[in-house]
Amino acid sequence: MYKISSLSNALALGLFFSCAGVSAQGVVTTPRNPSPAASVSQTIGISTVTVHYSRPSVKGREIWGKLVPYGWNVEGFGAGNKAPWRAGANENTVIQLSHPATIEGHLVPAGDYGLFFTINQDNTGEVILSKDYKSWGNFWYDPKLDKMREKINVREGPETEMLTYDFDAITRTGAELVLSWEKKQFPVKIEFAVDDIVMANAAEELKGPVGFSWQGYASAAGYALQNKTNLDQAVQWVDKAVQMNNSFATLSLKAAVLNQTGKTGEGEKTMKDAIAISTEAELNNYGYQLLNQQQMDKAIETFILNTQRHPKSPNVWDSLGEGYAIKGDKKNAVINFKKSLSLNPPPNVKANSEKYLQQLGAM
Repeated sequence: MYKISSLSNALALGLFFSCAGVSAQGVVTTPRNPSPAASVSQTIGISTVTVHYSRPSVKGREIWGKLVPYGWNVEGFGAGNKAPWRAGANENTVIQLSHPATIEGHLVPAGDYGLFFTINQDNTGEVILSKDYKSWGNFWYDPKLDKMREKINVREGPETEMLTYDFDAITRTGAELVLSWEKKQFPVKIEFAVDDIVMANAAEELKGPVGFSWQGYASAAGYALQNKTNLDQAVQWVDKAVQMNNSFATLSLKAAVLNQTGKTGEGEKTMKDAIAISTEAELNNYGYQLLNQQQMDKAIETFILNTQRHPKSPNVWDSLGEGYAIKGDKKNAVINFKKSLSLNPPPNVKANSEKYLQQLGAM
């Protein structure tokens, strides 16, 4: 009878109990201890970054330079290559990208990757993504399978007992993935070409059920307009929306897209077509949109048109009064608020007219 080495014994026990924790064949499912599995995910645009990892605790141990050696190290088991830290416990820490991303300046295709770090005594380090994400820990690390490797600066952070991944500094197009443990943080900058991804996804979705409704084309064109991207494509999409539903909503959107592309003459004509078929509510909302854009005279013209079309509506007179009040024309504001009150307005409209009249000293 022989005695196996402590390393082999530890590996055997670790493999057995970790397998038990993930319900291996012939073994009941039990809690994974002492480094429980965890996942963290962040949506950026319509893309997601997810990290699957295991969470060891400090437990009063000396972590950096001891439990986690500095630099690259050869493990006593496995492939025998110099390897980085597995950035967690148990199996590989795995990062999943739903779409191609730029990670620390490197373009990385969508997919799953093993995530590794190194740390040096001077707080310099590296982040490594390996195409081999299925191996156990870093024992079988092979540098030939690296997808990317980039230097990072490890920074001091608040004390963190259990190793934790989180996302910080989130913007419209990116975020910072941060590993925190003990009093160190490993930051990794991740960026997505959000507009390109959204536009490509919209083109694909419009080939399916979404493309059977005008709202699908309008929403795609609206995103392009709002973010000033793919405007030539937006013109085609909004034209399709107009063909499917010739309405104030689609025509006003088309006018805005045309204006953004510099075709202001076509845009003005299209907006006139939209106004010609607008409802009371649509025209009223358009007037407030113009007010928000500081186009006071044009907003008042729109409100006047609405009073001409709907003279018995107290709301349109209240809106016209508000337009004059915001412009600073007290006389005409008072006239129109009183006109609104004379038409027995609903409580909300009445309250607005009375509020303005009190502010203008006319009550």
